[in-house]
Amino acid sequence: MAVNDRLLGIVAFVQSAEAGSFAVAAERLGVTRSAIGKRIARLEQQLGVRLFHRSTRRQSLSEDGQAYYERCVKALAELDAAEAALDSGRREPSGRLRISAPVMFGRHCVAPVVLELSRRHPKLEIDLSFNDRMVDLVEEGYDLGIRVGRLRDSATLAARLLTQEHLGICAAPAYLAKRGLPREIDDFAGHDAVIYGRHGQLVPWRLRDGDGEVREPQVNARLRFDDLQAIADAAIAGAGLAQLPCWLLSRYLRSGELQMVMHADRVVGSRISAVWPHTHYLPLRTRAAIDLLVERIPAMVGTNFGKPLAAVA
Repeated sequence: MAVNDRLLGIVAFVQSAEAGSFAVAAERLGVTRSAIGKRIARLEQQLGVRLFHRSTRRQSLSEDGQAYYERCVKALAELDAAEAALDSGRREPSGRLRISAPVMFGRHCVAPVVLELSRRHPKLEIDLSFNDRMVDLVEEGYDLGIRVGRLRDSATLAARLLTQEHLGICAAPAYLAKRGLPREIDDFAGHDAVIYGRHGQLVPWRLRDGDGEVREPQVNARLRFDDLQAIADAAIAGAGLAQLPCWLLSRYLRSGELQMVMHADRVVGSRISAVWPHTHYLPLRTRAAIDLLVERIPAMVGTNFGKPLAAVA
């Protein structure tokens, strides 16, 4: 068995062991499931042992497979360290970089940064995936993820704060003309609202009162969407109050389709972070992406639209 074939087999084996699936390993490595199966079969033939117990529903490591896996992980870690040492001496990031980002924020804010990154570093190959679910970076083979909101504690991920996202409460002028402009938190009671919700969980609005205390206003959340653009569209159509990030809200304020009800100084914002699988050797390509995100993202989301508008006549 050639050295290169053996190394491909080892990588396929480790990925399959960690993913628990040939199909997931194939997706991570960008090959077919059949290719993964053939590589592992050749490796088993060369070693003279069975690495996996297989059935129609599941696969698991054999005793020999578990012992071999532990050695292979250490060996690949050494190869990663050697590559990182060489990488640190290069001036130009190269190779494939996989990034995951939320759909709307990814399109509006992350994609322009990725385009700039690709122009700066022509040897980079970048895959940017848009998805609002909580992507498992390690299991799905991503190098970098962008998260909006509070981060969960994780022993497998590292993180860097990019910026604080400004939020504003807004509504269509016609809605405010009909229902009135709420000036204080208690005025929100009885107002209709379009709320962001996912998997049955609503994201509450958190507002600061005159004393700086954080409170959640009482609103009639008749409409609940898991898409920011749908929330903006519903607010424009007069469905009620909406909480939107200022980077999305700005265009509708300029066009007059929406008006500010409560500005970002009163609305508690969300943290925006870059996260990546924890490693002692961060590849140059990942580091270059993080540094550019830190440089560009704050200015892209930093709009804080002043004071609320006067009451609509």
